[in-house]
Amino acid sequence: MSSSGGERLPVAGGAAARMWVAFAALAGVTGVHLVAQIAAPEGVVSDITQVLLMPLLAAALFAGTNGPRSRLVRLVLVALFFSWLGDTVPRFVAGDGGFLALVGCFLVAQLFYAAAFWPYHRQSLLARPAAVAVYAVALVILVALCREQAGTLLVPVIVYGLALVTMAVLATGLGRTAGVGGAIFLISDSLIALRAFTDMELPGHGFWVMLTYVVGQVLLVIAVVTVDRAPAGK
Repeated sequence: MSSSGGERLPVAGGAAARMWVAFAALAGVTGVHLVAQIAAPEGVVSDITQVLLMPLLAAALFAGTNGPRSRLVRLVLVALFFSWLGDTVPRFVAGDGGFLALVGCFLVAQLFYAAAFWPYHRQSLLARPAAVAVYAVALVILVALCREQAGTLLVPVIVYGLALVTMAVLATGLGRTAGVGGAIFLISDSLIALRAFTDMELPGHGFWVMLTYVVGQVLLVIAVVTVDRAPAGK
């Protein structure tokens, strides 16, 4: 099964209402969080809203799919859970330990995403090595930029980067929407690495990190719902 990026979500009735309520709540919380990222990125509002993002997205995915949930949906729900841990756990760990906790939680999330998307690998960019090379080059450039200041954290960063690129490439097997979502997720984490290990920082950097993070994950979930609800063989 695969999905084209231009298809409407095949969800109707009460399931659609519940899913869109969850998406609307996510949009509202995201808006508040992004404003907080500009006004007070280290404040209470920013902290509280960030830990609400992934539960609301998981609620939208759960509401938009039928039980018993497919393997694809179950694994993506687990990926969202570990993404939530990545948003939450580092707040309680100081120093490099906090960054390692973040990398560890999101590494597990990427592995679950990759496992979820693997059955669609024949429709993914893995069939086009030249396209995969673009992702590989992007990772090499990012590692090269971060290498000098990463120190002992370089190996975890490389391992995580490989998992993230693998997820982004495999996501293309679900269609254009998931492919764009995976690429935007990759951009979000690249911005985190650049701020942590180089002197590169955008104005309102946290705003852009969180905007791309949420948009990337939302697009992945929309693609999963579309693929999961598509008639067999499409």
